[in-house]
Amino acid sequence: MNAETTIPYDDADRAAVMVMLLEDDQAATILSQLEPHELRLLGEKMCALGEIQPEVIAHAIANFVDRTEKMGMIVHDRVGHVRSLMTRAVGEIKADGLMQRIQPTPERAPNLELARWLTPKSLMPLVKGEHPQAIAVLLVQLDPEVAAEVLHSLPTEIQPEVVHRIATLGPVSPEALQMLEELLTRKIGECHGGAGAALTMGGAKEAADIINNAGKAMEKRVMPEITKLDKILAKEIESEMFKFEHLFVLNAQAMGSLLREVDNDSLIDALKGISEEEREVFFAAMSSRAADGVKDEIAARGRTKLADVVAAQKAIVAIARRLSSEGTIVFGVGGGGDDEYV
Repeated sequence: MNAETTIPYDDADRAAVMVMLLEDDQAATILSQLEPHELRLLGEKMCALGEIQPEVIAHAIANFVDRTEKMGMIVHDRVGHVRSLMTRAVGEIKADGLMQRIQPTPERAPNLELARWLTPKSLMPLVKGEHPQAIAVLLVQLDPEVAAEVLHSLPTEIQPEVVHRIATLGPVSPEALQMLEELLTRKIGECHGGAGAALTMGGAKEAADIINNAGKAMEKRVMPEITKLDKILAKEIESEMFKFEHLFVLNAQAMGSLLREVDNDSLIDALKGISEEEREVFFAAMSSRAADGVKDEIAARGRTKLADVVAAQKAIVAIARRLSSEGTIVFGVGGGGDDEYV
């Protein structure tokens, strides 16, 4: 093993070594307390360790001892302690919202918790034929990528209603969660054998995340129907779905204000990712000389990594969001009227 891989260089590497040193029962107890993304990261680190040299073990143990000597091991009211830290870091309102996501109830319903670990293929039979409200409550508790696949599996005629309910869930009573738990218990039993305070779940952001992960075809099918149901809500969802192509509706004046805030390298990388026709809305906001210069630089740059294009487009979108919030630019002006959504 070379020197570069002999000593783990981050906390996850050291944690992986410590877990590997434990008895299987002890390690399993610790792993059972982790969230899915934490388990995935730790599992990747454990698999990548290879042969663990004595100096690696000594380094991990020494780091663990050093941390415990300085920090101690808090056991009593762990959730309260975390809430206190979060409040000090981001304020009470943000901390409350964050803690609802981290620890929404004192005890999670077992089958609702189980659903968070299932693959989309395993979840699809559980929602088949169920009421859109029950499906909506379940989807907002899943990762957006998983929820998007489940949404795809639903009949096309109920997809808009499910998304609408996701965006308007608001407070969900313990009784509703209990009903969903009972539904999952029955469905899991059929397919595979064998309460807390009201939660505020869902919202325009959650709906937008699921639609974004479901793809453009889903957006085109669902959003017009959402607009018919609730035009204001549709605009809220659309604002959360804001992507680079949404800049194409800016008029020349608004685009000019945006481009003055964008550095040249980011603009060139971003424009490399769209068609020549789509670039025209950007060139129309420039002088002929400036537009020709940018076109020449695009041609001269050659192949560009997709990651660089995406990063540049995200940076420009962030600037556009800021300018929009400041009132410097307004979307939709000259872009097709109030009935068009972006």
